[in-house]
Amino acid sequence: MQQASQRIDKWLWYARVTKSRTLAQKLAVSGHVRLNKEKVTTAKQGIKLGDVLTIALPRRLMVYKVLDLGSRRGPASEAQLLYEDLSPPPTPKEDGQPEQRDRGTGRPTKRDRRQLIRMKKDSMDDGF
Repeated sequence: MQQASQRIDKWLWYARVTKSRTLAQKLAVSGHVRLNKEKVTTAKQGIKLGDVLTIALPRRLMVYKVLDLGSRRGPASEAQLLYEDLSPPPTPKEDGQPEQRDRGTGRPTKRDRRQLIRMKKDSMDDGF
């Protein structure tokens, strides 16, 4: 028989949002978690089926709809059955691609450095 509600820190840990239950407790009380648009203030706050959690992490925003209450911290495939991911798509910067810059800006390439050394060497040989 499934319980009607579950502590939010346990659910975050079961759903593999955090690596440990202690981190889940800290995340819950830090003000980075919202339950149905209301800030969560305690780790013992109960969640139930159909609730929407908004979790603000340093580099991403996660929005999860609770589909099931966990009973254990199982594999990732089992954890994904606990929620429906409603998160917005990541911005292009989050895709892991380095930012493109125009040629000639930033650090010189190895080829550029060699050319600079040759130019300096030639100018010293000319007596300048």
